[in-house]
Amino acid sequence: MTSLITTSWPTEVRRGVRTLLAALLLLPAGAALAALQDPTRPPDFRPSTTQASPQKALSVASILIGEHRRTAVINGQPRREGDRFEGVRVQRIYPDRVEILEQGRVRVLRLEALPQVRETQ
Repeated sequence: MTSLITTSWPTEVRRGVRTLLAALLLLPAGAALAALQDPTRPPDFRPSTTQASPQKALSVASILIGEHRRTAVINGQPRREGDRFEGVRVQRIYPDRVEILEQGRVRVLRLEALPQVRETQ
């Protein structure tokens, strides 16, 4: 610190520079503490820990599309467009997939692939 302060400076200036340098060295610790304390925050404030709930395990076993009706078997139960169950709404049924609305988000359920049958000799 003495290399920064020259002896040709008056005593008052050297003291002021030393005080300023000492304050600058302590500033990061003081700034970190000040950043943690928000005077507008209520005393018992805890940040919300909003977590997205896990998606329900839904599977489409079959889809039936007729002239006047579209039905999908979801988790073993027949469901039509517009049906609601377990907090889920069936939005649209396509030949290969079903669009549902779950917690305000659109989710696509694909038709489960049929098991492959192999011939044995």
